[in-house]
Amino acid sequence: MLSDVFYLSLGSLELQAERTIDPSLNTRPIAIISSNRATGTIVTLSTEAEQEGLYRGMKVSLAKRKTNTVQFLPYNYSLYQRVNKYVYDIVSCFTPVVEPSGMSGFYMDMKGVTTPKNSIKDIGLSVLKKIDSRANLYSTVGISINKLISRIITDVVPEDIHEVCSGTEHHFLAPLDYSVLPTTRQKSVCRMLHFLLIDTVLHIQSISQRVEEFKTLFGVYAQSLIDEARGRDTSLVKPPELRDHLLEQRILAEDTNNHEILIATVQDLAEKIAFQLRGRGQTAKKIKLEIHYVDGYRSSRISEIYSPDDISVTRICKKLFINSNDRRVAVRAVLLDVSQFRPYVEQKNLFFESASRNIEISMAIEMVRRKYGVGSIKMANVFHSLGSF
Repeated sequence: MLSDVFYLSLGSLELQAERTIDPSLNTRPIAIISSNRATGTIVTLSTEAEQEGLYRGMKVSLAKRKTNTVQFLPYNYSLYQRVNKYVYDIVSCFTPVVEPSGMSGFYMDMKGVTTPKNSIKDIGLSVLKKIDSRANLYSTVGISINKLISRIITDVVPEDIHEVCSGTEHHFLAPLDYSVLPTTRQKSVCRMLHFLLIDTVLHIQSISQRVEEFKTLFGVYAQSLIDEARGRDTSLVKPPELRDHLLEQRILAEDTNNHEILIATVQDLAEKIAFQLRGRGQTAKKIKLEIHYVDGYRSSRISEIYSPDDISVTRICKKLFINSNDRRVAVRAVLLDVSQFRPYVEQKNLFFESASRNIEISMAIEMVRRKYGVGSIKMANVFHSLGSF
């Protein structure tokens, strides 16, 4: 019986998918971009393109001025999603507990998997071979007792398969750059580490032994930083159907601070969340709207969903957006994160109240969407600002 977590990394699934379809791209510098417009940005790029001086997040207009040898490809979400689903089905043959992580990664909970003859690395090798033979994709596997370490392994170890044995996590992390720890990406944490001239996880492990001083320096992030630096992670591998979050995100085709476009984007995401909540028969105690700006800054606000109709959810999301968007910098992406679900029971009333009317309108629209797809019917302002996508 195994008690380990695998993290399967495909590097950049997007690049591999494009090169699988068109082998002529295998040795060419390519960059996948959010939009062909000048204000679009590079989402991911090949090593050859990096050698041309390009980088992720770079404006397309600047990139095209910098080089004429790189091939720019539009982001083909439907293709990448199909490949992602295909790989998910492959790894699900090894364990029923698989959690997708973005487009290019999968956590695999191997607890309880019986292995009478094979070592854990042999199983990892079997996973890699099956993905290579069936999907023609290159992948790597990190193996440890938890999700945190398994993920970090694939980021820093060049081997196809590497295992960190239980009890050695802090030794593995010690020499690494502190940026491998997720909490260090918080702006206030990063500033403090830079101020303290800290550059490795070992330094964090050392100063965190003085707990009270450490908490004074890092505030609410102190405990999570201590846990990560010591390789502790108690989060579970959650299959998609068991995840306790609904996520909807839109990376804008063009960075903008146009109010109409941004509000239409929020409304479209809100209606998708409402659609999913009605399907689950739930409301949510927590909805977080997060704005990602072009300069890397993030802003967010939190509220609660009392009714899963389109109008109510959209109203809440618009309010969150207006309250959190207090900068003049262009927006790159908007994300909605819904959690802490609870059952929703519609209270029928003898009188025709607005709440009941909102639900009935939403249900009527839902009938169309279930038959023809979520994007088949849109509010006029959303269609006018965003068009069809």
